[in-house]
Amino acid sequence: MCLAYPGKVVSISGKEGLIDYGGIRKKARLDLVKVKKGDYVIVHTGFAIEKVDRKNALLTLKMIRETL
Repeated sequence: MCLAYPGKVVSISGKEGLIDYGGIRKKARLDLVKVKKGDYVIVHTGFAIEKVDRKNALLTLKMIRETL
């Protein structure tokens, strides 16, 4: 089982984006979704696979923080 943790796109260079997961930043491919800086995404195996509505992303992050 995996947990889908939303990350925020902080920069884009070509088809690669830098995604921020609450201070941890990782690169991900953006070939499968159309996003812009500031959008939230779900990443799986190095590819952003889904754009997430900002409101839902922030709610998910809040719920995750509350469980820790």
